[in-house]
Amino acid sequence: MGKVYMRLRVMPKDVEVDLEALKEKVKEAAPEKVEIADFGIQPIAFGLKALLVAAVMPDEEGIGDRLVEAIQGLEDVESVEIEAQELV
Repeated sequence: MGKVYMRLRVMPKDVEVDLEALKEKVKEAAPEKVEIADFGIQPIAFGLKALLVAAVMPDEEGIGDRLVEAIQGLEDVESVEIEAQELV
């Protein structure tokens, strides 16, 4: 079975959200078998920054959706968008 690389853009609810704390919450929320490989920060506008999340997971049906749903369910998250997804 292969692995899937997924890059997500996580938009916080407002500019006051601590992105360092959000990184920890994302790591904790990730389903079993999902490895959070890296984080980045992308300036958006007016002081708002997006959290970029790189994750590697087995090529199993629904595991990417579970990751997105878990992150979307976090208190400080406004939205989650899949920017890239590829088989590695």
